[in-house]
Amino acid sequence: MLTSKILIAEDDQFLANAYRVKFEKSNYTVKLVFDGEEALKEVISFKPDIILLDLVMPKKDGFVTLVELKSDPKTAKIPVVVTTNLSQESDIAKVKDLGAIDYLVKSDTSLQAIVEKITGYLK
Repeated sequence: MLTSKILIAEDDQFLANAYRVKFEKSNYTVKLVFDGEEALKEVISFKPDIILLDLVMPKKDGFVTLVELKSDPKTAKIPVVVTTNLSQESDIAKVKDLGAIDYLVKSDTSLQAIVEKITGYLK
């Protein structure tokens, strides 16, 4: 059985590894990247089924990365779930307008809940 592939763009290495372990235990193939530039490079070769995208990252933040993903025909159809600690309504509205399918506030969402949400989107 082919497993779904998840690209996780998260600059907090501890959290990124926690995501990786949790998703791998749920039989997903995971690729970690730590900034937006890396995410844009890896998305082409890794071909993820879904992307978990942090907004606050070095080099290119999640907003810029999301704009670039959605404006490239090769990556525009890949679902993007934003994970961040920014919880202002304006950020949530902006991300949804840019094409993200969900917005999860990390401090309010358990790792298990994130895995369950992603699993739901991949069905």
